[in-house]
Amino acid sequence: QLQLVESGGGLVQPGGSLRLSCSASGFTENYDNIEWFRQAAGKEREGISCISLSGGTTNYADSVKGRFTISRDNAKNAVYLQMDSLKPEDTAVYYCAVHRGITNLCAYRSWASYAKHFWGKGTLVTVSS
Repeated sequence: QLQLVESGGGLVQPGGSLRLSCSASGFTENYDNIEWFRQAAGKEREGISCISLSGGTTNYADSVKGRFTISRDNAKNAVYLQMDSLKPEDTAVYYCAVHRGITNLCAYRSWASYAKHFWGKGTLVTVSS
Protein backbone atom coordinates (compact mmCIF):
# COMPACT_ATOMS: atom_id res chain seq x y z
CA GLN A 1 0.00 0.00 0.00
CA LEU A 2 1.06 3.56 -0.68
CA GLN A 3 0.24 6.30 1.80
CA LEU A 4 0.07 9.92 0.66
CA VAL A 5 0.05 12.84 3.08
CA GLU A 6 -0.46 16.44 2.00
CA SER A 7 0.73 19.44 3.99
CA GLY A 8 1.32 23.16 3.61
CA GLY A 9 -2.22 24.43 3.30
CA GLY A 10 -3.49 27.47 5.13
CA LEU A 11 -4.90 30.96 4.82
CA VAL A 12 -3.26 33.35 2.37
CA GLN A 13 -4.21 36.70 0.93
CA PRO A 14 -4.99 37.13 -2.76
CA GLY A 15 -1.78 37.50 -4.71
CA GLY A 16 0.15 35.50 -2.14
CA SER A 17 1.97 32.18 -2.37
CA LEU A 18 1.92 28.78 -0.74
CA ARG A 19 3.87 25.59 -1.27
CA LEU A 20 2.09 22.32 -0.78
CA SER A 21 3.91 19.05 -0.15
CA CYS A 22 2.84 15.49 -0.81
CA SER A 23 4.86 12.88 1.07
CA ALA A 24 4.69 9.24 0.05
CA SER A 25 5.40 6.27 2.28
CA GLY A 26 4.82 2.56 2.17
CA PHE A 27 5.28 0.83 -1.13
CA THR A 28 6.85 3.73 -2.99
CA GLU A 29 7.74 2.22 -6.32
CA ASN A 30 9.49 4.97 -8.17
CA TYR A 31 7.65 4.62 -11.42
CA ASP A 32 4.68 6.62 -10.20
CA ASN A 33 3.33 9.73 -11.78
CA ILE A 34 2.05 11.98 -9.00
CA GLU A 35 -0.98 14.21 -9.48
CA TRP A 36 -2.58 17.12 -7.69
CA PHE A 37 -6.33 17.64 -7.56
CA ARG A 38 -8.50 20.13 -5.78
CA GLN A 39 -12.13 20.33 -4.79
CA ALA A 40 -13.89 23.51 -3.84
CA ALA A 41 -17.08 23.48 -1.81
CA GLY A 42 -20.03 22.55 -4.00
CA LYS A 43 -17.87 21.89 -7.05
CA GLU A 44 -16.50 18.86 -8.82
CA ARG A 45 -12.97 17.70 -8.20
CA GLU A 46 -10.50 19.22 -10.65
CA GLY A 47 -7.19 17.79 -11.78
CA ILE A 48 -4.66 20.61 -11.70
CA SER A 49 -1.21 19.13 -12.23
CA CYS A 50 0.74 15.97 -12.95
CA ILE A 51 4.44 15.12 -12.85
CA SER A 52 6.25 12.09 -14.22
CA LEU A 53 8.76 9.96 -12.33
CA SER A 54 11.76 11.85 -13.70
CA GLY A 55 10.06 15.21 -13.43
CA GLY A 56 10.65 15.69 -17.13
CA THR A 57 6.98 15.64 -18.04
CA THR A 58 4.49 17.92 -16.36
CA ASN A 59 0.96 18.93 -17.15
CA TYR A 60 -1.28 21.67 -15.83
CA ALA A 61 -4.91 22.64 -15.96
CA ASP A 62 -5.54 25.89 -17.80
CA SER A 63 -6.88 27.41 -14.58
CA VAL A 64 -3.45 27.24 -12.91
CA LYS A 65 -1.03 27.32 -15.85
CA GLY A 66 1.61 30.00 -15.38
CA ARG A 67 0.86 30.38 -11.65
CA PHE A 68 1.47 26.91 -10.21
CA THR A 69 4.64 24.83 -10.52
CA ILE A 70 4.91 21.13 -9.73
CA SER A 71 8.20 19.47 -8.80
CA ARG A 72 9.41 16.33 -7.09
CA ASP A 73 12.31 15.03 -5.01
CA ASN A 74 12.46 11.27 -5.42
CA ALA A 75 15.12 10.92 -2.73
CA LYS A 76 12.58 12.26 -0.26
CA ASN A 77 9.56 10.59 -1.88
CA ALA A 78 7.97 14.02 -2.07
CA VAL A 79 6.13 16.10 -4.62
CA TYR A 80 5.61 19.83 -4.28
CA LEU A 81 3.11 22.30 -5.67
CA GLN A 82 4.31 25.90 -5.63
CA MET A 83 1.29 28.16 -5.91
CA ASP A 84 1.85 31.82 -6.77
CA SER A 85 -0.49 34.70 -7.56
CA LEU A 86 -3.25 32.97 -5.66
CA LYS A 87 -6.84 33.98 -6.27
CA PRO A 88 -9.97 33.51 -4.13
CA GLU A 89 -11.17 30.93 -6.67
CA ASP A 90 -8.15 28.78 -5.77
CA THR A 91 -9.77 28.12 -2.39
CA ALA A 92 -10.25 24.36 -2.11
CA VAL A 93 -9.07 21.18 -0.49
CA TYR A 94 -5.98 20.01 -2.36
CA TYR A 95 -5.22 16.32 -2.77
CA CYS A 96 -2.37 14.32 -4.22
CA ALA A 97 -3.11 11.06 -5.95
CA VAL A 98 -1.50 8.22 -7.84
CA HIS A 99 -2.64 6.15 -10.80
CA ARG A 100 -0.58 3.01 -11.32
CA GLY A 101 -0.50 1.30 -14.67
CA ILE A 102 0.47 3.94 -17.21
CA THR A 103 4.07 5.05 -16.90
CA ASN A 104 3.74 8.13 -19.13
CA LEU A 105 0.34 9.22 -17.83
CA CYS A 106 1.31 12.88 -17.49
CA ALA A 107 1.83 13.11 -21.25
CA TYR A 108 -1.84 12.34 -21.83
CA ARG A 109 -4.17 15.29 -22.29
CA SER A 110 -6.80 13.33 -20.34
CA TRP A 111 -4.46 12.35 -17.49
CA ALA A 112 -6.85 13.57 -14.80
CA SER A 113 -9.68 11.32 -15.96
CA TYR A 114 -7.93 8.03 -15.21
CA ALA A 115 -9.03 6.28 -12.03
CA LYS A 116 -6.66 6.79 -9.10
CA HIS A 117 -5.43 3.95 -6.94
CA PHE A 118 -4.29 6.05 -3.99
CA TRP A 119 -5.41 9.36 -2.51
CA GLY A 120 -4.22 11.53 0.33
CA LYS A 121 -6.67 13.06 2.79
CA GLY A 122 -6.12 16.59 1.54
CA THR A 123 -5.01 19.96 2.84
CA LEU A 124 -7.19 23.07 2.87
CA VAL A 125 -6.10 26.21 1.06
CA THR A 126 -8.09 29.37 1.71
CA VAL A 127 -7.39 32.50 -0.30
CA SER A 128 -9.08 35.47 1.30
CA SER A 129 -8.40 39.00 2.47
